[in-house]
Amino acid sequence: QVRLLQSGGGSVQAGGSLKISCVFSEDGVDRVGWLAWFRQGMGLEREGVAAVFSGGRRATYADSVKGRFTISHDDGANTFYLQMDKLESEDTAMYYCAARTRGPVISTEQRLLPDTYRYWGQGTQVTVSA
Repeated sequence: QVRLLQSGGGSVQAGGSLKISCVFSEDGVDRVGWLAWFRQGMGLEREGVAAVFSGGRRATYADSVKGRFTISHDDGANTFYLQMDKLESEDTAMYYCAARTRGPVISTEQRLLPDTYRYWGQGTQVTVSA
């Protein structure tokens, strides 16, 4: 069992930056492997934004955020982050963190698919005004 608690988010003007955080707790049996951020805009499907393996390895990004967003993992604090720079109005969405415990190898494509992840944060709104 893994629990996730998000913080951060809010409103910013286009071109600005925001950082959102996700603290996770493990039950001593299940250990997290892949950590990811997803977002869901109004009336849209949930889409993968970025993913990283525990310890900060093998970061993967959606094309729409490459060069602007950075995912990182503070292993000692059981916290991972999404630093969002050069924000655009199209980035407006509810953002969710997600985690998958260690197990079979997954493909690069699977890293950004919602069905890959079992554990989810509560969501945090990010609004970017033009």
